[in-house]
Amino acid sequence: MTTTGTGIFYDGVTSDRRKVAVEIDADAVRVSEPGGILLAHWRFADISPLTAPAGILRIGLANATGAARLEIRDQALGAALLARAKPTDRTGLTDRPTRVKVVAFSLAAVATVVGGAIWGIPLLAGRIAPHLPVALEMRLGAAIDIDMRQALDTSADGKPFECGTGDAPRAEVARAAFAKLVAPLEEAAGLTLPLRILVVRRPDVNAITLPGGRIYVFNGLLTKAGEVDEVAGVLGHEIGHVAHRDGTKSVLETAGLSVLFGMLLGDFTGGGGVIIAARTVLQSAYSRAAEAAADEFGANLMYKAGGDPRALGAILLRIADKQGAGAAPHFLLDHPQAQERAEAIARIAQPSPMRALLAPPEWEALKSICTGG
Repeated sequence: MTTTGTGIFYDGVTSDRRKVAVEIDADAVRVSEPGGILLAHWRFADISPLTAPAGILRIGLANATGAARLEIRDQALGAALLARAKPTDRTGLTDRPTRVKVVAFSLAAVATVVGGAIWGIPLLAGRIAPHLPVALEMRLGAAIDIDMRQALDTSADGKPFECGTGDAPRAEVARAAFAKLVAPLEEAAGLTLPLRILVVRRPDVNAITLPGGRIYVFNGLLTKAGEVDEVAGVLGHEIGHVAHRDGTKSVLETAGLSVLFGMLLGDFTGGGGVIIAARTVLQSAYSRAAEAAADEFGANLMYKAGGDPRALGAILLRIADKQGAGAAPHFLLDHPQAQERAEAIARIAQPSPMRALLAPPEWEALKSICTGG
């Protein structure tokens, strides 16, 4: 059995890398310089294997306060040394201080991730969203829109998801009526990004806002609305979410790091973050503070546009009375009670120089936008 050979020795004090002679005797390993000067005399009972790359045996003193170590690349010499060492030490592929550090760092990493998810990401979302470049937010909204359409377009009749896109005269009249309704609201809002408001073929009494100024008005809302001002009031509320960038904040809070990395890389497509973001828009609701702020924005917007600021409260009350538990529309989910919101809107609403936002024939055309093309 080989009992002598060479190795690399580090004294743990300096960064010197010394080529040394290694000698294995009865109960210890001796490490000497080529000139014969003894550098270390380690008893086998005190030796512990350390972490090392494949093909290298690295040892040190198990209870040493320093970082002195010996590396042996001679496979036969390494096997002879391990054969003399304590059996319990041969399985110690990692020294105890390193194991403790690894465990500590792992726990710290887990705590950092959990803490960041609970406190960090929501805090960052609130700070980042108001300063997000408009072009970037619009790209995020466009990416989410692709998944949103796939999730919502469940019809089997072959009709387009977006209503009013046909060439028939009725479709043209309906599109013109909808554009006439949206125009004064958008002008009064004075947003830094253009709105893209669509009527979509869904029976739900609902409206949802995506990042980047995209708003879906479900056909079911038009069907159930008693007058045009009620639809305008819901639009004003959703435009409030656009103005406050609530959709972007919500997406950042939920999809978090995936969407943030997409922003940094300039690519939102192909990642799970966009799918999570689309589900966030469909399933989650804004905070009470965000909803109250959107209600106030919508009421003021209706006043500026010449509509009835209290109309939103009226449709909220009627829908809340007719909806069963668990069937509430998106803009009622997890919100304050409808009566509470309607009363708050009434307090906000100013006396308005009201005018007809649409003529009766235009309103009827708008209500049939999904049946006319």
